[in-house]
Amino acid sequence: MKKLKICVYAITKNEEKFAERWYNSMKEADEIYVLDTGSTDNTVKILKNLGVHVTTEKIEPWRFDVARNRSLDLVPKDIDICVCTDLDEVFVSGWRKELENIWDSDTTRLAYNYNWLIEDDTPKVNFYIEKIHNRLDYKWTHPVHEVLEYIGNDREIKKTTNNITVNHFPDKTKSRGSYLPLLELSVNENPNDDRNVHYLGREYMYYGKWNESIDTLIKHLKLPNAIWKDERCASMRFIARCYQQLDRIDEARMWLDKAINEAPYLRDPYVERALLEYRQSNFKEVIKYSLKALEIKEHGKTYINEIFSWDHTIYDLLSIAYFHENDLNKSLYYVNEAIKKNTNNENTQRLIDNKKFIEENLKALQK
Repeated sequence: MKKLKICVYAITKNEEKFAERWYNSMKEADEIYVLDTGSTDNTVKILKNLGVHVTTEKIEPWRFDVARNRSLDLVPKDIDICVCTDLDEVFVSGWRKELENIWDSDTTRLAYNYNWLIEDDTPKVNFYIEKIHNRLDYKWTHPVHEVLEYIGNDREIKKTTNNITVNHFPDKTKSRGSYLPLLELSVNENPNDDRNVHYLGREYMYYGKWNESIDTLIKHLKLPNAIWKDERCASMRFIARCYQQLDRIDEARMWLDKAINEAPYLRDPYVERALLEYRQSNFKEVIKYSLKALEIKEHGKTYINEIFSWDHTIYDLLSIAYFHENDLNKSLYYVNEAIKKNTNNENTQRLIDNKKFIEENLKALQK
């Protein structure tokens, strides 16, 4: 059986602190090619000393798809499998063997585990990513949030595995300031691309452009190809967030109800409705929607899921709401659950103080 030739390729700029760790994760490949887009630190020197093929090229005007395609162009044509990664990503060791086990001559692309946010060695967001592909049948498209487009002549054949995992350790100091203009460019180039219209609406929300966000997300929902219910639900939730910022609470509730109806199998719209009611001090409603969220046990493999739907938040809300409804035993139960689930040090002391306060009130009632 022919031995598969496997190549890792990447783009980078000023990532010297990640370079060696990344290389050690990727060196199971036969070759590693990197396009450096203008580093001013020691990234290039470190990678070259490790034996990585590095080419430097400035991409002007900057586009992620152009940079990805330039980096793919560096990969020799006789490579069987291309593995696209970023320098802040780390493969779990043994990935090459698993890749060789699952790949066959008809495979064009592979989906595998991606842990996007990791705190205290615990993945907070996990989903499938599809950046392993054959050499000749793909190109990158979109100025930002770029995706692989199949350009082969035959049918695309995808496989999925849970035995290959990439962990993402993002550089939180890096700016995402280029994302908004690039998303606007992307939507201008292809106004019917539902994915990037959704991303643009979300980006406007991040920037506090509430009306622009609402208009763009409603446009997303009206697109005929916007059929993924998880993403449609997210657009509705984001619209509700914007209406809350505009102090239009009834409209926010309406959109959260739409989100619940769109994807009743997701926790996220229930939790967001509970959070809205908490801000309005409607504690019976907080309890209602928090308990509905807890009825959902399955945490889907999608980037759409919110961290706050699966951490301590629901239990924290229930503890506070039951306290205000004078059910101190349930309040104590849920604060204990919140403490167990909490991994954010910023919340630790507050939760401990809440527990102490609830216990003091219980003791006072028992006298």
